[in-house]
Amino acid sequence: MEAIDAPAIALTFSTLPALGADLEGGTFCGLTTDKESRHHAVVLLPDRSDKRLTWKQAIAWAKKAGGALPARPVSALLYALAKDRIEADWYWTSEEFDGSYAWGQYFFSGGYQDYSHKSYEGRAVAVRLIQLTA
Repeated sequence: MEAIDAPAIALTFSTLPALGADLEGGTFCGLTTDKESRHHAVVLLPDRSDKRLTWKQAIAWAKKAGGALPARPVSALLYALAKDRIEADWYWTSEEFDGSYAWGQYFFSGGYQDYSHKSYEGRAVAVRLIQLTA
């Protein structure tokens, strides 16, 4: 998942809001670091899918909502720090397991992750990653 290009404000570690506070059109839910060692604020967007979606439909829905499906580590972070903001159900992540399956996150039953066929209809949340500046 990619970070958004330019937040309305320069965001640094020292200017991060408290967890659960409003940030760039959503709720600040924590931090993640990508494979290139760049740090990002995780913003849970307010829109929720109003129906169950296949994996491809969920990807398109999240993009239309202004973000993307969360990657597996971000989804685990949401379960750990923001599960009270997400209805208990099974949600797609952005990551494929293989050509036919993709990963999902349970926001109940201990919050574990498992994969399902991409034609399965699950729920979706959208997140936005905002890269932190020095």
